[in-house]
Amino acid sequence: MHELSITQSLIDAVLDRTGERIVTAVNLRVGPLSGVLPDAMRFCFDVASAGTPLEGARLMIDEPQGLARCRSCDDEFELADLILLCHCGSADVEVLRGRELMLMSVEVA
Repeated sequence: MHELSITQSLIDAVLDRTGERIVTAVNLRVGPLSGVLPDAMRFCFDVASAGTPLEGARLMIDEPQGLARCRSCDDEFELADLILLCHCGSADVEVLRGRELMLMSVEVA
């Protein structure tokens, strides 16, 4: 479960910026093609933040839909997973959105 190490790195990065101030919310964007499971991150966040100024903070995760463009037919289509295949049958696609794994903002008390 690599979500635990990613979540620990997230908490460390937030603590580097906020110090000992109480954090009330952490806002992330996690795309479906990032390889990270948002539910696993939520579980790991509660475990890894225990005993830190982030304990009890809300982890808000924006989960945008993946988007790709076919280089063969120029059609844009949504991606729900890593199967990069256009409706026309071409696998020559460009991923436009969905690989995000970003810390968007932090709210402190």
